[in-house]
Amino acid sequence: MVVAVLGTGLMGAGMARSLLRAGLDVVVWNRSADKSRPLAEAGARVAEDPAAAVEGADVVVTMLFDADVTAEVMAVALPSARRGATWVQCATVGLDGGERLARLAAGHGVGFVDAPVLGTRQPAEQGTLTVLAAAPPPLRAKAEPVFAAIAARTVWAGERPGDGQRLKLVANAWVLSITAATAQSVALARGLGLDPATFLKTIAGGPVDSAYAQAKGRAMIDGDFTPSFGVDGAAKDSALIVAAMGASGTDDRLMRVLLDHYRAADDGEPADMAAVVRAFGG
Repeated sequence: MVVAVLGTGLMGAGMARSLLRAGLDVVVWNRSADKSRPLAEAGARVAEDPAAAVEGADVVVTMLFDADVTAEVMAVALPSARRGATWVQCATVGLDGGERLARLAAGHGVGFVDAPVLGTRQPAEQGTLTVLAAAPPPLRAKAEPVFAAIAARTVWAGERPGDGQRLKLVANAWVLSITAATAQSVALARGLGLDPATFLKTIAGGPVDSAYAQAKGRAMIDGDFTPSFGVDGAAKDSALIVAAMGASGTDDRLMRVLLDHYRAADDGEPADMAAVVRAFGG
């Protein structure tokens, strides 16, 4: 199987390495070529443009920032896709974005699998992501070798394009909330003159503990914002969730506050979502 990976940033590079470890023939492309060239040492073929990357590929995996970038890249790539190819779209693009990309695939006669992933850079590198997928049964078998390489688990959310996005927004609402809540407690501890590490020790092992709170809380305390899940991506996803809440009639007041905090923490430089602690002061 030949798999083209378009977008080799934080997540895409790790996914490409996992595909290579599984023995798949991998072609990679990234707008910033310096992010794709290191994958050649791991055995990937590096394409100069999206059209060349997808030519001859059985499966095309996209892991780009948002729906606009993905649509722009795939408008160039899809005319070169072979008949019978399958597009596995792994980015979080929201409800409207998912439907838009599905229409783009249909317009070029390419199968579309809505497959956002749950996880950050390390699970992508280890091949232990969770795929939240949606596609009709005939397309699922075509995507399975890719999912087996990049993920520890695949959750089939439905058959409609967009069902994967729906589940991803639900999951990310929780991820964004618990990260911001951790930041609030870390900042409050500092503001009250306490060592914030004491907060993490207090919840450790108890019913309110979580590995995510411990990991992000430690990063906040240490000021280590090496990107794993970018704060810019957290702001983008928060906005997508606010839009989905509006469409579903769900109260969006909490998510709007989180959106404001993630945007305030994004200073334009690469930083992990743990940097949201900056927005709380303390």
